Amino acid sequence: MLKAMRRNVKKLTPTLWIVIAAFIIAIFAVWGGGGRIGETRGEKPLAVVGQKKISSDEYLLALRRQLEAMQSEFKGLNRELIEQLGIPQRVLQELIQQALLSEVAEELGLAVSEEEVRNRIMSLPVFQREGKFIGFEEYRRLLEWNRLSVSEFEANLKKDLLLNKVIQLLTANIVVREEEVWENYKKNNETARLEYLVLDKNEVEFQATPTAQDLQDYFSKNQARYTIPERRRGVMVFLSINELKKEIKITDADIEKYYQQNQEQFKEPEKIKVSRIFLPFSAETKDAVLSQAKSLLSRLKAGEDFAALAKQFSKDDKASQGGDWGEWEWRQLSPKEQEEIQKLAKGQDSLVEIEGGASLLRVTDKQPARTRPLTEVRTQIKTNLEDQKARELGTTKLNQLEKRAKKEKNLEVAAKKLGYKSEAFGPVKKGEGIPDKDPSGFISQTLFNLKEKEISGTIPTYDGIALCQLQAIEASHPASFEEVKSEVEKDWLETQKKEMAKEKLLTLKPKLMASQNWEEIARQNKLEYKTVNEHKREQYLGVIGDSHAIDQLLFSLPLSTVSEPVEYEGGYALFRVLERKEANREEFLKNRASEMDNLITERRNMLLTGYLARLQEEKKVRFNNQAFQKINSDILARFER
Repeated sequence: MLKAMRRNVKKLTPTLWIVIAAFIIAIFAVWGGGGRIGETRGEKPLAVVGQKKISSDEYLLALRRQLEAMQSEFKGLNRELIEQLGIPQRVLQELIQQALLSEVAEELGLAVSEEEVRNRIMSLPVFQREGKFIGFEEYRRLLEWNRLSVSEFEANLKKDLLLNKVIQLLTANIVVREEEVWENYKKNNETARLEYLVLDKNEVEFQATPTAQDLQDYFSKNQARYTIPERRRGVMVFLSINELKKEIKITDADIEKYYQQNQEQFKEPEKIKVSRIFLPFSAETKDAVLSQAKSLLSRLKAGEDFAALAKQFSKDDKASQGGDWGEWEWRQLSPKEQEEIQKLAKGQDSLVEIEGGASLLRVTDKQPARTRPLTEVRTQIKTNLEDQKARELGTTKLNQLEKRAKKEKNLEVAAKKLGYKSEAFGPVKKGEGIPDKDPSGFISQTLFNLKEKEISGTIPTYDGIALCQLQAIEASHPASFEEVKSEVEKDWLETQKKEMAKEKLLTLKPKLMASQNWEEIARQNKLEYKTVNEHKREQYLGVIGDSHAIDQLLFSLPLSTVSEPVEYEGGYALFRVLERKEANREEFLKNRASEMDNLITERRNMLLTGYLARLQEEKKVRFNNQAFQKINSDILARFER
């Protein structure tokens, strides 16, 4: 489940190329209502990328933007899920990539002229009516409705144009052959309707205990699989946030002061929810369609159900949802529609003629902008302040300990003298979590950046603050049997279960070949039965995941035949392809140019990703981990159940 959600998150956080290419699609949903969060965090930047600085406000805005997008995608979004998906890290990484590209642009002497900005504005569909620019006054008014100043919007647009320039330059040499484009077209357009049976190894009953010889034989046969990566041992002092909070007292005055200094944080923008019925027309049908629209408006004013009429008459992609454009998506509508929406009160209907159609609009909900009262946010502020003060206290304590430890050249000795408890830990792999202290692996990550006997600076984790010293390094090496005995036993057991799953499916194969009702056979034999109406290559298959080998099978297996048992990570599966839609070469040739552009964009993304990863290493990006954790704690507190 989590794997599938991670795949969806990637769709919400596309690479920079796609962000820039699709810049204007939801421009007001992305930038609108941003403003400054109002956090009083001082001038110290959150991250430094070469000569570029990323401020806390930039990160806060980007994180909030991402979380708002996710809330519409994942119902019940909470702090635990956000942390599991690594959303804060993804958002910061995207800002770092943008800063890296800005650095490259400066090094290459690239710039964007005012004329380029002006031409881009005038070419954007959102600022056009009947193919012409709407004029400066309406342009300014449209921005104001979306809580953006002209200068802010144009500065952001200029930045995006500059990033687009540098990306175009860095990826200009990408070329693709027609056969590559054809293969990519097939991947995206060929589909298979299929059914399959799954037998997970954990559903197989197997009670045997392996002998010592069984395990030794298994290890000898699979020895190449078992390697011990580099591991490190250390000593740490860890201060728990919950324990530090016991030393903190937050007064009503503290809470009120925070509230007054951070008013922007508690402002909620005006909320408008919109429904629409769209009736397209041509020059020949315009009069008839407008007449129909007026008739529908009369029916709405007479009390007929908007959603029912939308499902029956509307011709846009929201028709099946009763014409519901929600709180944000309606900001993608034409400027004329947006202007009319702003005038309507809750429950009011209006008919607007736009280019190419008639639009019936209803504001289904309208809530004015407001600042949440102190009574509503008091608990949240107290939690934030407790966390902030506890981290500040812990950092102060460990800064003192760090100085003493570096003087003593020994963290254990210094901890004992200052009354702190130190503890040995490890061996750990790079990024390996430490239960109850640092499940996310910040401490072990830091340990791998130290030289032997070197003492770290303070390390913020989600659960506290730590200081560590590297004690020993264990080099990577082929594992001995004793080092991985428990892992070998687990693998041996899983292999036996998998083999039994395979044998069971092989036994059922003749029966499946003669039957049209796989679902009944699955029920009788305690198997999982799945169907897919339109499977494409590289798409996720329920239970199994995505597999290149399985895709190869599904698009080559003769129709209505039963496959051999196919291994996947959790067990074995049998497939039957019921129908297949093949790619049409003639249709491909009609769309060859756009398909080639799509593949070039995909290749450019891959090149850009690799380039930015190398550049990030070279620039030695620095960031304020403590500030990062503090901001995340403040924002994610709003998502606690």
